[in-house]
Amino acid sequence: MKKISFFALAMILLAGCVQKKETMTNPFFQPFDTPYGVPAFDKIQTADYMPAFEKGMQQQNEQIDAIVKNSEAPTFDNTIAAMDYSGDILNRVSDVFFNMTECNTNEELQAIAREITPKLSKHSDDIYLNEALFERVNAVYQNRENAALNTEQKMLLDKIYKRFVNGGANLPADKKDRFREINEHLSLLSLEFGENLLNETNNYTLVITDKADLAGLPQWVIDGAAAEAASRELENSWVFTLQKPSWIPFLQYSENRELRKELLLAYAQRGDKDNEYDNKKIAMEMVNLRVEKANMLGYETWADYKLSDRMAENPQQVYDLLDDIMSKALPVAEKEMRDMQKMIDNDGDGFKLEAWDWWHYAEKVKAQKYAFNDEALKPYFSLENVLYKGVFGVTNKLWGLKYVERHDLPVYHEEVKVFEVQESDGSLIGILYMDFFPRDSKRGGAWMTSFRKQMKTPEGENVLPVIQVVTNFTKPTGDAPALLSLDETLTLFHEFGHALHGLLSECTYHGVSGTAVPRDFVELPSQILENWATEPEVLDMYAFHYETGETIPAELVEKMKKSGTFNQGFAVVEFMSAALLDMDFHTLKEKTDLDANTFEEQVMQRINMMPEIIVRYRPTYFAHIFSGGYSAGYYSYTWAEVLDADAFEAFKENGLFDQATAKAFRDNVLSQGGSDDAMKLYKQFRGQDPTADAMMKRKGLQ
Repeated sequence: MKKISFFALAMILLAGCVQKKETMTNPFFQPFDTPYGVPAFDKIQTADYMPAFEKGMQQQNEQIDAIVKNSEAPTFDNTIAAMDYSGDILNRVSDVFFNMTECNTNEELQAIAREITPKLSKHSDDIYLNEALFERVNAVYQNRENAALNTEQKMLLDKIYKRFVNGGANLPADKKDRFREINEHLSLLSLEFGENLLNETNNYTLVITDKADLAGLPQWVIDGAAAEAASRELENSWVFTLQKPSWIPFLQYSENRELRKELLLAYAQRGDKDNEYDNKKIAMEMVNLRVEKANMLGYETWADYKLSDRMAENPQQVYDLLDDIMSKALPVAEKEMRDMQKMIDNDGDGFKLEAWDWWHYAEKVKAQKYAFNDEALKPYFSLENVLYKGVFGVTNKLWGLKYVERHDLPVYHEEVKVFEVQESDGSLIGILYMDFFPRDSKRGGAWMTSFRKQMKTPEGENVLPVIQVVTNFTKPTGDAPALLSLDETLTLFHEFGHALHGLLSECTYHGVSGTAVPRDFVELPSQILENWATEPEVLDMYAFHYETGETIPAELVEKMKKSGTFNQGFAVVEFMSAALLDMDFHTLKEKTDLDANTFEEQVMQRINMMPEIIVRYRPTYFAHIFSGGYSAGYYSYTWAEVLDADAFEAFKENGLFDQATAKAFRDNVLSQGGSDDAMKLYKQFRGQDPTADAMMKRKGLQ
């Protein structure tokens, strides 16, 4: 027996103690020791992330190695399911970390993101370029017709097989190194794009010191700007930012045309100032790398690659939809422009309508035509009522869901609210986090995400989902609560629809649960829930004046309904131009030398874009496609809008809260995740193919 020196023995014991201490102190190394296993935000330290990432990758590598070295013939259970169950530590730390970089970031987290991103890219490539592993996956895939697989298992197998193929598994050895380089570079560029956009958004403020420059602004807008100034320790000032709750009402109501111009251009020039945060080169480099990657994989374009698993099977189907809608929307937008120009001329102001005038004069024309503007709604849309009586009330009447607020669960920021979501009988469905207001550490927009997805353990035990909804709503000011605009109200319903998709999932496997569905199907649950928000029957449930408690007047609801298609030409053209810009970027068949602005200009000329409307997302701040997952996929909101308008017809036919229809939607859509073909699931609910008629009618384009 070999003798061990005292020093060596001491080192072994010390290493064991260190490892034991790490396991005890790093909260990511085991399931969180918290109620329901929610993230232990009260224990997680910044220093915990990197060790957890490293250990998570090491653990998954060992699990993958065990799959490869399994001496038994490849089966669904020992290969596909084993892959799906792998990486629990990595999933745990990734789900928390990347949520924090989105909604509560700082320089330390951004530094970790820059360090870990290329490592994670390499880790993913090591899995999907693992020839021995793919050999087993391929063996299961080729034998799929002979295996007794259920529908969900077939979907997971198909998804994992395609992930290998699209992950370069079939590439010749001499191309795999370049493939890895592209993936790593794309991941870093995406991260840099998002950081630049956050900095550009935070670095601009419009500071007003003269009360005369507040002319036309409602008091709640002025109060919000004063509160923003106070938070920055500016006296006798009013501050407007590039967050939507700040800049949109300024453009709608400010009488100061020069300041409207300054604010809109500041928004529209983010990432396009030739400074350290410029995104023009990043965007085009990503476009060109995507072309190269798609070509390497045998696809003609990046769009062909991305659409290979979508409901829209090829770029032409997307263009057919977008071009048809755009052709109908442009004449409507041009008429809207003429109405506004007529008002300008009648007022004797003597200028031509520009982009910074559109929001302002649209409000004036709407007030003239319908004796209505969005300002009249806000007192009836307090965040508390919209959430508790509106969203919670609707989902309770549809599916019996109940919500119990918890004040004892750890949160990452004091503004975050946490709820238990329960079935009508009180049984627990999942945990919901909600983060409502803008701050410098949070990116703009609104989204749903998860801290843990629903699935079943190998032993068959259900894993409760932990879901999060993040928004950037108007903050409370003074004695007034947070009052939402109609757009913000619809946004809350929208994101809650995504949350339901995650919460009500009843899948076995992580890889297909919740929102793991085709990109052009994922917006159906979110967009259909928006429909309830403005129904008179639902408004009577939640729209109460925050001061008097008065129910929203029926005549105000009627005015809102009558003005429902007003300015839809603008809204549709603004959106479609962005969707077409996305598609044109990603249907390039070869690399381009064009800069981002020139490319954008050429696309706008091709689609006959009106100069009075700025595309919703210019390339330098099109985060959906350059730092999110919507490249060649921004069209999906419109694709899903066809589905949601058609699907809501079923509720209109049978009753807004018809239990049979609600159950059919839950059983065939909300609970199924990506466990079956998306169109099949839709038709099982609706009983027919979707048509665009309801959507076109709703927008006033038919």
